[in-house]
Amino acid sequence: MTFDGRGLILDRDGVINVDINYLHRVEDVVFVDGIFPLLRAAKAAGYALAIATNQSGIGRGLYTEAQFETLMLWIRNQMASQGASIDAVYFCPHHPTEALGDYRRDCDCRKPKPGMFLQAITDLSLDPAQSWTIGDNWRDLDAGEAAGIAHRVRIDPTGTTVHQERGHWVAPSLAEIQRMMGLAR
Repeated sequence: MTFDGRGLILDRDGVINVDINYLHRVEDVVFVDGIFPLLRAAKAAGYALAIATNQSGIGRGLYTEAQFETLMLWIRNQMASQGASIDAVYFCPHHPTEALGDYRRDCDCRKPKPGMFLQAITDLSLDPAQSWTIGDNWRDLDAGEAAGIAHRVRIDPTGTTVHQERGHWVAPSLAEIQRMMGLAR
């Protein structure tokens, strides 16, 4: 895969789907309002689309990697059917204190560390200066910042305005983020 260097790296829970804590079943997925138009517009504009998600539920023994992969295949198929195919998915099953067995470790991929972002930059030949990340938590944006991603936005549906906080942008909706990216029609 080659792109023009622009990428959009998204957190999953709270950005793509409503966060219900440890989502691992298709029947529990509710997509966040505006995700399909945003991803469709970004894909049409030449952005590589990637997901980077902490999934400590795997390490905690709440669900398996196979269950995660099954769910992600379904989500990717939903995105593709909407004209927004996802180019890569990165996940961290580890947790430094709450995980079991080999999953209990302090790794470089668990956000706020930048490991998943750096892998996406390498795999997709992204230019961090032209790329964006969207998360619903400060650790998502801190990971993007540590990887050099220039444009970082936290979605906060309780907010009413676009503003800066802690060196990152905050927006109340994915539609507003789509406008910020210059992708609104």
